Amino acid sequence: MTKPSLADLLHAAVTAVGGTERPGQVTMAEAVAAAVDSGRHLLVQAGTGTGKSLGYLVPALAQGVAAPPGEAGGRVVVATATLALQRQLVERDLPRTVEALHPLLRRRPQFAMLKGRSNYLCLHRLHEGVPQEEEDGLFDVFESATPTSKLGKDLLRMRDWADETETGDRDDLTPGVSDRAWAQVSVSSRECLGASKCPYGAECFAEAARERAKLAEVVVTNHALLAIDAIEGAPVLPRHDVLVIDEAHELVSRVTGAATGELTPGSVNRAVRRAAKLVDEKAADALQTAAETFERLMELALPGRLEEIPEDLGYALMALRDASRTVITALGTTRDTSVQDEDAVRKQALASVENVHAVAERIANGSEYDVVWYERHDRFGASLRVAPLSVSGLLREKLFADRSVVLTSATLKLGGDFTGVAASLGLSPEGMKDEGGGEDADAAGLLWTGLDVGSPFDYPKQGILYVARHLAQPGREGARTDMLDELAELVAAAGGRTLGLFSSMRAAQGAAEALRERLDLPVLLQGEETLGELIRAFAADARTCLFGTLSLWQGVDVPGSNCQLVVMDRIPFPRPDDPLMSARQKAVEEGGGNGFMAVAASHAALLMAQGAGRLVRASGDRGVVAVLDPRLATARYGGFLRTSMPDFWYTTDRNQVRRSLAAIDAAAKAADQ
Repeated sequence: MTKPSLADLLHAAVTAVGGTERPGQVTMAEAVAAAVDSGRHLLVQAGTGTGKSLGYLVPALAQGVAAPPGEAGGRVVVATATLALQRQLVERDLPRTVEALHPLLRRRPQFAMLKGRSNYLCLHRLHEGVPQEEEDGLFDVFESATPTSKLGKDLLRMRDWADETETGDRDDLTPGVSDRAWAQVSVSSRECLGASKCPYGAECFAEAARERAKLAEVVVTNHALLAIDAIEGAPVLPRHDVLVIDEAHELVSRVTGAATGELTPGSVNRAVRRAAKLVDEKAADALQTAAETFERLMELALPGRLEEIPEDLGYALMALRDASRTVITALGTTRDTSVQDEDAVRKQALASVENVHAVAERIANGSEYDVVWYERHDRFGASLRVAPLSVSGLLREKLFADRSVVLTSATLKLGGDFTGVAASLGLSPEGMKDEGGGEDADAAGLLWTGLDVGSPFDYPKQGILYVARHLAQPGREGARTDMLDELAELVAAAGGRTLGLFSSMRAAQGAAEALRERLDLPVLLQGEETLGELIRAFAADARTCLFGTLSLWQGVDVPGSNCQLVVMDRIPFPRPDDPLMSARQKAVEEGGGNGFMAVAASHAALLMAQGAGRLVRASGDRGVVAVLDPRLATARYGGFLRTSMPDFWYTTDRNQVRRSLAAIDAAAKAADQ
């Protein structure tokens, strides 16, 4: 039997999911197949509507061969940033694609989803309860939560669900439960007893998910687990020789988050309480004293970066480091059979103390590659944080060294160029295959190609990019009355149908309050309901507006006439006092580069590209993206930002844009009638 062509396989898959084959999708699939065959890396920008998931799944499935346990074989790992895309892949795209390809491939490739351990219900926690912390007055929640309370009802429901579920996956529990309730029935990887020591190991949901992943040709996971797999060195994911990273514009942020350490008085005191009853009094007292010293210092902490560690903080961290090391040693050598469920209690204590030790040692030792800063929250108090200045070296070493990697997103080209995003991922311009990448890059497995397959949408005809050039330049503080006037006029012309993307929650609240007073239109505000409920309400009513911040810039998909105006109140540069961003910008400048363009402008470009992408989600969509910040038209970097956004028809004519909005609104009303 002759091997089926990629074109035949793609056609079968697209037909199975009820889609339409698009030239960009075909181009992408061919490029993915070529990258996999050559063992090189590929960055693919594929606009909304391209069908990029099939563009990488079909060539991945076509080349895959089930691998024996412990071997990579042809296994493919697909990592996404969001739960929604994970579910789409596992519940819709993969099942249909596998069935569609079966007659051509003569096999049904297996697939599985794998998440971090805390996403799965822990049977030991469920049946034995959470280890008690007497000094804190905590209690066994299962025993004390009343059946009529929300927490009590959730816990009883999860007990029933545990007997029914095949996966134990939190996201399969409908309706969901609060983080507090889930914490009673889940453990982190550090708290887990291990399958061989746990009395419920043979039935463990997390272990079952890992076993399914070992037998699958395609494993779907998330960026966070991928980051943990790379950072901690202990393999969490099964061996594989092809890695596909969807929503790749999020990867640097997710890996940075996974590599960030934090110490708070609360977390340190929790570690003290958990360990105190398991170690000798001397070791416990030393940790308690170090914790009290740290807490006193944190009461005086002012938010901001610590370019050098103050002497008193340095001594406090070394005391924490040394005391926690002693406790860790003691936890590993002492036993106390009088402690109920001792193994679980010991594991939980060890996890807490190990985190204190690791972060205290990391900050105390100091590294030119780390950024350290204080944060202060009204609700949670002060925290001491440490994050890598850059994750590019980590990604270059751990991600690209021994496998073919395909990275895809609707936004990978910033300012019309792949090299900025590639550099943040650890891929240098010298490795570009199309630019004659050198032998060094090839030898290191770092040759890569950038490919923009475009979008099936006709952006210049479907959308307008309007910049309110006449407005005053936004300052850091104070109400922008001229911006609110402009916003009200635009929303009125559009008849509602507006998604408002704001740079801060304060700005979103101020705009929502102003428009509720001025216009007879419903205005929803992020935080007043769950995000899912707000998006559903926005999509259901044409007159409704939805205002919010970061989650809305990337998380809203409302095709059709109910979202015909997307407004950005200002260019979303990072705050000048953001410790990590300002440190990264300074590092670029010290290296002779343009820190503002490499960090602040690139950050803004990525968000604006994502935000503008909320407008056109289907071939029949029409509308306006309005940026109420004149700098997009007047500043030198404005062209870089505009080039990063979809290629809408561009104007600064306020009268023209109002006429266009009114016409689009009238057409939508006529179509509805």
